[in-house]
Amino acid sequence: MMRRAVVFCLGLLASPLAAQEDPAAAALRAKGLLDEAAVALDHAQGARDRVAALTQTVKAYEAGLTALRAGLRRAAIREKALTQELNSAQGQVADLLASLLTISRSPAPVQLTHPAGPTGTARAGMILTEISPALQAEADGLARDLEEVRTLRALQQSAADTLREGLQGAQTARTALSAAISDRTDLPMKFTADPVQTAVLVASSDTLASFADNLGEIVVGDELEGGPDVHEQRGMLSLPVQGTILREAGQPDAAGIERPGWVIATAPGALVTTPAAATIRYRGPLLDYGNVMIIEPGPGILFVLAGLDQVYGEVGQVLPAGHPLGLMGGAGVAQDEILTQASAGQNTETLYLEVREDQETVNPAEWFKTDKE
Repeated sequence: MMRRAVVFCLGLLASPLAAQEDPAAAALRAKGLLDEAAVALDHAQGARDRVAALTQTVKAYEAGLTALRAGLRRAAIREKALTQELNSAQGQVADLLASLLTISRSPAPVQLTHPAGPTGTARAGMILTEISPALQAEADGLARDLEEVRTLRALQQSAADTLREGLQGAQTARTALSAAISDRTDLPMKFTADPVQTAVLVASSDTLASFADNLGEIVVGDELEGGPDVHEQRGMLSLPVQGTILREAGQPDAAGIERPGWVIATAPGALVTTPAAATIRYRGPLLDYGNVMIIEPGPGILFVLAGLDQVYGEVGQVLPAGHPLGLMGGAGVAQDEILTQASAGQNTETLYLEVREDQETVNPAEWFKTDKE
């Protein structure tokens, strides 16, 4: 029943206001993803690799929630447009009803006569005959719009209920993922970090660049040879988080500040993963960037990810591609607030992504592919 309600709700939106994808198919895909995620969550606890299983579960929830939020926005836009059309037509409808009411109250002999005589009466009858179908069509259209508004409002609530269930499931999966990562002990270590030297470097660095350029100072002993190398994947990497690029490299923000990396808008609690196999060079708070993850996917290459709420792993660990790095903030926001955000746009958090090669920043577009391409 819930699935049919959501599908019908979004299926009504086959109009220029809707996205290019068939709304009914999008709704079915969204609900299907959430159903699959719920099943995957039940199975993940007993999986051989719980981290990988739960990572996919969280991503499945994110995909389903994103699609469902998009459907709620479409429904809200469509309802607003219909309501505005009905409000603008309110005066015309009132005049029409007043005229019809006046005619209906007139005595029958008066309705059959005209001041201009029989010819005027005949002409008036012909005019009414021509107008009646148009009036009926207008009335039918208004009735359909009213019914669609009522249906949209009811079915938006059904979709909101599904969204609440999905948000609860996603939070459960994130909590289980955090626990699974804490219990993991099988990841290789490329080097060991000195916590004292790390603290000194954090305190003495006044820029992200100076900190990243001196990360070698925190290493205890020699680093192991080998490790991941990402050069063959240059230009083909996926973004580390599901979201959209809010500001590109060199594009100033509202304060006029230009940064060499990308600002990516994400949903609350979005999962951040390694775009490629990489070694953790640093994790923790840094300057005014919030929690920062710096990973090394290849010699001389650093990916800087800033603005996370939670960070996973240990400095020196070698992570496979697609391994969780942390979570964005906002997951603890009240559900009613998230539902309100769903009507306006769900990407309320921002992740900063910077790429450094041989101690120089490069445009992330040289490494990452986006939907624009």
